[in-house]
Amino acid sequence: MVKRTSHQDTPCGVARPLDAIGDGWSLLIVRDALAGLRRFGEFQASLGLAKNILAARLRTLVAHGIMEIAPASDGGAYQEYVLTAKGRALFPVLVALRQWGDTFCFEPDEARARLLDRHTGRPPETLQVRAQDGRVLGPEDTLVVLP
Repeated sequence: MVKRTSHQDTPCGVARPLDAIGDGWSLLIVRDALAGLRRFGEFQASLGLAKNILAARLRTLVAHGIMEIAPASDGGAYQEYVLTAKGRALFPVLVALRQWGDTFCFEPDEARARLLDRHTGRPPETLQVRAQDGRVLGPEDTLVVLP
């Protein structure tokens, strides 16, 4: 397998997180953990991922503080992978990706998994980037300032 280039020394807030979550499998593991999966076998069954690849992705997520290893919640001999606050903070990232995918990766009448508010049964509002004064911002309204 080809070694990926590390972005740990870049000043870019988009590139640097890619070392931790920059492949699809890692984001799908976080997605499943947000849905309540905790055990290696649960992740493997959900994703159909080879054990060695899953183990490598989980090690990376733990090394980056996105997940931590905990004793089995049922007192069993197995360990579990639990999202940290840093990992749970990826929820809006996954919601934004899901909303983008719903808009651009499915036909209008195509069946898809849906994210719903547990209390109302309705989908959440589409995420928007807003200025501190509440204005909706688009790419043309922002700039990146390099150090």
